[in-house]
Amino acid sequence: MKEHCPNVIEVIGVGKVNAVPDEAVIVLGVDSQGLELQKVQAENAATVSTIIRSLLALSVPRENIQTTDYRIEPQYDYPDGKAVFRGYKVTHLLRIENGEIGLTGQIVDTAVSQGANNVSSISFDVKHREAYVQEALSLAIRNARQKAEAIAVTLRIPLPALPCEVQELPPASGPVPYSAALYAKSEAATPIQPGQISITASVRVTYPIS
Repeated sequence: MKEHCPNVIEVIGVGKVNAVPDEAVIVLGVDSQGLELQKVQAENAATVSTIIRSLLALSVPRENIQTTDYRIEPQYDYPDGKAVFRGYKVTHLLRIENGEIGLTGQIVDTAVSQGANNVSSISFDVKHREAYVQEALSLAIRNARQKAEAIAVTLRIPLPALPCEVQELPPASGPVPYSAALYAKSEAATPIQPGQISITASVRVTYPIS
């Protein structure tokens, strides 16, 4: 119940719009391990440089390739509960923005063929998401009105034309992830299928009643 509006009908409206993705974000890179840190770093850097060159050759703009994670981690085994050093692990991940959905599988295959052994994630989205969000919000308002009308009819009370409060709720999700935690080399091209994504909006709408 609202203190400023003690007699109310409060409903949650939901709107959903389906869209065909027109961009993908791929996160992939190289994990390298070895005993000598400088050697491991050099090997990792060389492989990542080769991957970047191969992506540029696919006409991926350089500004669409960005380092998103770089880590150096000591590795240990624990026989009999004692830490035994076994080397270093260097991880370098690249974030690749791809505006040509049809190239997504080729980008992954090319990177893997050049030494990428970590495909962390692939997500799909639409470039002009805000337009879809606004459409979903409009549908959510209509949905809330329909719910409030159903309640009012059941209670046999009039429903005012305007609510006393409308609140947009946080979105449930963002771009749709494609399962790619581990990618293995294959003779066949990787069949990445973006399908459709659903963009949803939710609102809390309060109507005063007498």
